[in-house]
Amino acid sequence: MGARTPPCGREIVRVLPSERLISGNGEGAPLPDSHSELPPVIRRTEFVAYALAGLLLIAVIGVLYFAKAFFLPVVMAVVAGTMLSPAASFLERRGVPRALGAVLIVTAVTTVVAFVVALIAVPAMEWSSRLPELGAQLKEKLHVFDRPLALWKELQTMVGGSEGLPSLPLPKAEWVQPTLEFLSPTFAEFLLFFATLILFIASWRDLRRALIMNFGDRDARLRTLRILNEIEVHLGNYLLTVTVINIGVGVATGIICAITGMPNPAGLGALAAALNFIPIIGPIAMFIVLIVVGLVAFPTLGGGLMAGLAFGGITFLEGHFVTPTIIGRRLSLNALAVFIALAFWTWLWGPMGAFLSSPLLIVGLILKEHLLPENSPQLPQA
Repeated sequence: MGARTPPCGREIVRVLPSERLISGNGEGAPLPDSHSELPPVIRRTEFVAYALAGLLLIAVIGVLYFAKAFFLPVVMAVVAGTMLSPAASFLERRGVPRALGAVLIVTAVTTVVAFVVALIAVPAMEWSSRLPELGAQLKEKLHVFDRPLALWKELQTMVGGSEGLPSLPLPKAEWVQPTLEFLSPTFAEFLLFFATLILFIASWRDLRRALIMNFGDRDARLRTLRILNEIEVHLGNYLLTVTVINIGVGVATGIICAITGMPNPAGLGALAAALNFIPIIGPIAMFIVLIVVGLVAFPTLGGGLMAGLAFGGITFLEGHFVTPTIIGRRLSLNALAVFIALAFWTWLWGPMGAFLSSPLLIVGLILKEHLLPENSPQLPQA
């Protein structure tokens, strides 16, 4: 604030906009647009709440990671039990007691899984016993890439590279046992999974009622009921739809392997159907398996690549047209969200976490839709 004296002798005082007074107020108050009236962007209490929520999230992730032996079978059983609960309700409406229906469903699913594992395990054990011989054959077939690699090394040397491409040794037989130990859960985890699965399916109706009646408010009870119903319906439809699609992929892969002359087409088809339950990673792994088996089984490079390329076309159609068209009608899944969920749960719980990533993402989206509805305050459109 400054003052100056004009020629006429009157003193003029210049007042800043933030210092003007509101007329009618005896004591004087700043204008509503004054900076002193603006609240801070993030208050201290909000910052503390965000920090505590972040620490809680880190603690939960740490517990899930280090207590994998307990939480993975339990979560797997709860998710699978929710998927299979509609089948138990169907049997119950036909006069089958729910406990007996749970045992029958788990027995049937276990039988189907054991049959698929047997189709895959027999050729896998045979090929694993011939790994040194198959490795030598594969290395001989890959000599066709010696000239492109040599050209690449020359180009790298011309542009100033000091080292060429490192040699990639073929995997040895020592990787088989650690891989099986990583993929195979212990007997205690199997027992915990099956016991939790049967008991969960048998008592799911009572658990639903207890969870709903735990809320005293009527609106909260109705919201919980809608959430549980939608989770059960969506997970059941997801399991049925994905199973039918994956069976189709397995059958198509087996037919392609039989037409192209690949060894053991039934086992390869069963492996394709099983791996397709794991998003992104499963089809890539199956494509690599078909390429390796084709290069070993066929004398020419073109013959070895036929089955793998055909499988790539099938998975492209399935992933971009069939699955989005069918599942997208029920619940749209963002590709980035699917990928991040897959990466997180695979890092946390391995292959079983990869299988659980999509169902857990569906549960999270349903909770978000009901707890954070679209008619809540939203940010303005950019």
